[in-house]
Amino acid sequence: MTRDNELGGRAAMAAVAAMIAVLFAGSTVLTPLYVIYKQAFGFSQITLTLVYAVYVLGNLAALLMFGRVSDVIGRRPAALAAMAVAVVSALFFLFAENVAWLDIARILSGLGIGVGAGTGTAWLAELVATDDKSRAAIIATSTNFFGLGLGALAAGLLAEYAPWPLRLTFVVYLAVLALVAALVWRTRETISQPGKLADISMQPRFSVPGEIRAGFVAPAVTGFGAMALVGFYAALAPSILAQQLHVTNHALAGALFFEMAIVAAVTILVTTRLSSRSTMLAALALMIPTVVLVVAMAIMIAATAFCGVAAALGYRGGLQVVNQIAPASRRAEVVSAFFICCFCGNALPVIGIGILSTVISATMASLAFAGMITIFSLVALAFGARYAR
Repeated sequence: MTRDNELGGRAAMAAVAAMIAVLFAGSTVLTPLYVIYKQAFGFSQITLTLVYAVYVLGNLAALLMFGRVSDVIGRRPAALAAMAVAVVSALFFLFAENVAWLDIARILSGLGIGVGAGTGTAWLAELVATDDKSRAAIIATSTNFFGLGLGALAAGLLAEYAPWPLRLTFVVYLAVLALVAALVWRTRETISQPGKLADISMQPRFSVPGEIRAGFVAPAVTGFGAMALVGFYAALAPSILAQQLHVTNHALAGALFFEMAIVAAVTILVTTRLSSRSTMLAALALMIPTVVLVVAMAIMIAATAFCGVAAALGYRGGLQVVNQIAPASRRAEVVSAFFICCFCGNALPVIGIGILSTVISATMASLAFAGMITIFSLVALAFGARYAR
């Protein structure tokens, strides 16, 4: 059934892009608030990293169990369902009374983003008027980073200069979700014959065919490293600012992540002509000086910019290489395996730093993180130079 007032063309693409941005913004509104929650609820640094990392459980559930939901029931119903989950997540944050509330909210946030991002990317590809479907991927990935940055910046400004920092942020976010959901409700459906929920198989399916496993190592490690850098900034940068540099301004903490995300978004837009292999190898080479700058924390603005460029090139280049080497009949499985590597990179190193910082100093934990990224980058460079052609 069609509607006379449905959005089409550029307006439809803008609505879907806005949905992707606002969903991803929900994952970083906590970035400048972690320090406040830590003080309000009295939890440790390791608990903070776990609150950040449980988000990945929702991502993995979305990828493994609900990856095909929009192919079956339609893009618009799946997108609205994802936004409904984001609303419930925001309500848990709004009324949070302890760490358990935060954990539930983060898992739901990851679930909503996992479903919404996949749905939105596919929807954009179908709304693009030309045959160049790479335009949809560029819009989706750059919008992803823009939403991440905007969420952190807005939350930081509200936390620093407005009352009720742990409440007002989510009131504003709920209002934005409602506005974007209204636009999505009016956006043209692109699945001509949607089915029913009962038609969806919940059986997880992902693997890497034996003939491309050597070639898969480089993009997988690149995606892992790129998301590890993003996770380091999203979860730990505000605490490092407060504890090591004695900077307690929440707006500055949000602005720092905003810088990284905007640099990443712009990098994606201006490097579209670079080949996927060159992009991936450049990201791997850039990760080594990036982690040195990040751990040193001497020149935060430069370190953040390097981080944004490395993360953008690593994410885009790795994904494009995977798309190219994957057999057409098994592309979805291979891409799913790549995203699992990205999700693990976003969470596991952050947990590792949190655990190490309780046993040894935070500085030594950060050095261990830098060492891990450096070793992974060198290994991936060797595999990429040989196999990723």
